[in-house]
Amino acid sequence: MRLRPAAPALALVTLGGTASSAQGVVNAELGQQVGSAPLGAVVNNLGGTLLVLVGLLVLPSMRTGFGALRRARLPWWSYLGGVGGAAIVLLGAYAVPVLGVAVFTIAQVAGGSLGGLASDRAGLAPVGRLPLNTPRVAGALLGVAAVALSQTGRPVGDLAVGVLLLAAAGGVGVALQAALNGRISAAGSAAAGVAVNFAVSTPLVLLVAALAGAFTGPPVSWPAGWHLYTGGLLGVGIVASLVMGVRAAGVLRTGLALVGGQLIGALVLDVLLPDNPTVRWPVLAGALLTLLAVLVAGRNPRLSVAVTAAGVPAERTAGAGADVPASVAPDGSPAPGGKLVP
Repeated sequence: MRLRPAAPALALVTLGGTASSAQGVVNAELGQQVGSAPLGAVVNNLGGTLLVLVGLLVLPSMRTGFGALRRARLPWWSYLGGVGGAAIVLLGAYAVPVLGVAVFTIAQVAGGSLGGLASDRAGLAPVGRLPLNTPRVAGALLGVAAVALSQTGRPVGDLAVGVLLLAAAGGVGVALQAALNGRISAAGSAAAGVAVNFAVSTPLVLLVAALAGAFTGPPVSWPAGWHLYTGGLLGVGIVASLVMGVRAAGVLRTGLALVGGQLIGALVLDVLLPDNPTVRWPVLAGALLTLLAVLVAGRNPRLSVAVTAAGVPAERTAGAGADVPASVAPDGSPAPGGKLVP
């Protein structure tokens, strides 16, 4: 048995969060210059898909991962993680103009925290079932409060209940995306988890863009700046970091680390991009509190997570002398002798 340390994986997720902030700026600028926000998402997903296809051609380990994934015979719903990523793009385009960025962000993080707690409790991620204990709930609440603090001073739109619930549902979708992609990676490889994510999300993004009329009208004049086309590269890195984080620390802590990284990235962009660089102190405070939430959610763990050489998770109770099989096997069925610590 080998233990997967959570700290390095969560640090990688935080770095992925900073990349997510840069990706959002790049996609938004590209969409603005071509006159169509959905086209920015299309370029992002197609770029990521192209990188995955190149990886399949040149990396034997990636093909080996897919072979292991086929042999694992996971249930069909395990492959739907990419739906969550595509859904938040669609919901964001609809909800942000109504709620404003601040309220949408808070609602999304609240939904993501709830989805993370539920996904970990149900054992959807490859670490198996994690308890719904006081530190984890406190970490989730602290994360939502930290994001609310970071949005202080930003404009608030119409607080429509239905749209608020949609934004929260998008956050739940992101949590499920991380859990299911992590499940794929445990059965196959991290590269397989990334590839399946783009294989599912890209057709959905193309469909949404087509329904929005992105492919009709006059020819598009594509800008020359190379950095505007790096969204796909950043996206591959972000999904890969989430896959590794979920395998080591579960969905909740991975989601909180991602949000912390996004706030750090926002601070860096505030300094680098505007003509008059400034530091938004509420964002800095929110970033620090979010990272504190990651630590709080991991305090006094009732379980330590171990992973076999085959990638199958195992649970070990605190103070126990031996590992026992995880309560949920990678194929979605209860593992023999599975044990759930309340």
